[in-house]
Amino acid sequence: MARPLTLHEDRLFPADRETRAIARDLYAGVKALPIISPHGHTDPRWFSENAAFENPSALLLAPDHYLFRMLYSQGVDLDALGVPRRSGAPSADPRAAWRVFASHFHLFRGTPSAIWLNHVFAEVFGLDVALDAGTADHYYDVMDAALKTEAFRPRALFDRFNIEALATTEGPTDTLDHHYAIQSSGWDGNVITAYRPDPVTDCEHEAFAGALEAFGEITGEDVYAWTGYLEAHRRRRADFRGAGATSTDHGHPTAATADLSPAEAERLFSRVVKGEATAEDAELFRAQMLTEMAKMSLEDGMVLQIHPGSFRNHNRPLFDSHGRDKGADIPMPTDYVRGLRPLLNAVGNEPDLTVIVFTLDETAYARELAPLAGHYPALKLGPAWWFHDSPEGMRRFREQTTETAGFYNTVGFNDDTRAFLSIPARHDVARRVDCAFLARLVAEHRMDVEDAHALAVELSYTLAKKAYRLDREPEPRAAARA
Repeated sequence: MARPLTLHEDRLFPADRETRAIARDLYAGVKALPIISPHGHTDPRWFSENAAFENPSALLLAPDHYLFRMLYSQGVDLDALGVPRRSGAPSADPRAAWRVFASHFHLFRGTPSAIWLNHVFAEVFGLDVALDAGTADHYYDVMDAALKTEAFRPRALFDRFNIEALATTEGPTDTLDHHYAIQSSGWDGNVITAYRPDPVTDCEHEAFAGALEAFGEITGEDVYAWTGYLEAHRRRRADFRGAGATSTDHGHPTAATADLSPAEAERLFSRVVKGEATAEDAELFRAQMLTEMAKMSLEDGMVLQIHPGSFRNHNRPLFDSHGRDKGADIPMPTDYVRGLRPLLNAVGNEPDLTVIVFTLDETAYARELAPLAGHYPALKLGPAWWFHDSPEGMRRFREQTTETAGFYNTVGFNDDTRAFLSIPARHDVARRVDCAFLARLVAEHRMDVEDAHALAVELSYTLAKKAYRLDREPEPRAAARA
């Protein structure tokens, strides 16, 4: 007999009865707030075309590296899960892939992925039995049938999830046509973009040469000259703002920044475009471009996000066969004190600039990041990210940063996900964990309950909206392209 699937109403709340009651009360005030999702990787095509999702495996399994990295670690081949190869070779049948996933779902016991997925299964699809090998086909049939209905089209789910704003992430050569199509469609869902220039700011990126050439074509600038290259970024940033962007994002290996003189920067760039850059040059170029992007943010008001500290594509054979973002990115130690100093000395004292820093190195929370954000007006701390986007990771973040940086030098929560259906689940987890943290402060008489209620709203909704400048009148959108 199948086990029932239930979501306990007190999940993630403290075990202590008195503190749990406070957390319940705080959560009741924020659980229905609109979702601000200011940074993520959902596909804008979903919302421009509003077509039915293909099938459960293509939507929930194949794009989600949180899931298949665990399965891969247990010897499950990515082909069996329907994860596409770079060569375009056929992968598993979607139902067969789902059966493989279901038969291994026990591997996620106690993990954030299980919390998110069970929320999706119960709250989004109305399933009431637990997923395992015996219920795999039942799950697939229920979800596949639902996905064929109008109620499960992307725009309908966006409205159902009570999403007030959602940002996707596009590269420097993206045409942004899907965003223009959304704007001209008459639908009032607020889907915006974010500028991620990594392919043309990281000369070690495998796409750098081709991306730089396309960058010049799309901007009409001489991108092989330093001044033309910088002007191309300004043009693209303006294009992105026309598609609603309020932020840029940078996924560099380290947090290194630099502030070279114009002559030094030009000589460095010459080595880069000639293909003569050393590994040290590549790191210096990335470092200089973070500072250049921060200076441009002072010009145009865009928020700068830095996501450093991941050794990308650690598994080279897997990268060769399946490409990027396949679960083989590994956290590294990251130096923020020395790394960010050139940027912060250049622009960190500007109150009109917002630089949001994320980390995969939790040892830096109390030692480096909280003291930095607790001093520089421009610097804010992004929430617990990626490997630490979990109940324990969120608690550690609050425990290690609040004493020095407070709550108001952080930016609430963002889900940073490709898994569209998990967005409500992820925000619900964050709200529950923050309410539990605040409840402890109230129970220990370190905060009164009125302040805790106000903070619960700030952490769930207001801080993200302010930090990403979504509380301001938007710039006029660019005329939609045909």
